[in-house]
Amino acid sequence: MNKKIKTEAVDCLFEAILSLKTKEECYSFFEDLCTVNELLSLSQRFEVAAMLRDHKTYLDIAEKTGASTATISRVNRSLNYGNDGYELVFERIIKKEGTADQNAPAEKDPSGDKD
Repeated sequence: MNKKIKTEAVDCLFEAILSLKTKEECYSFFEDLCTVNELLSLSQRFEVAAMLRDHKTYLDIAEKTGASTATISRVNRSLNYGNDGYELVFERIIKKEGTADQNAPAEKDPSGDKD
């Protein structure tokens, strides 16, 4: 962990973020906290990370997200040599989506057949 960012103020910010319970609460908080461009930059980096994780090319990523190759490279460096924060989040999202799929009611066959 980078000791430069571990401050009491950052700890308080993370506690505030951890207190949010819904996407709507996140929208409200982050719209107050960040400029539109700051929030879009964060979401762009996250999208770039997801695409890199899916083995997309820099060209594909740049075209879809509008991210510069410098941004893509920086995100790639974090994925490969960072603190595994992206990986932690992606694994949790995958696990949550898998759980949601398992809890979803099975679709009924419109033909009435069991199989």
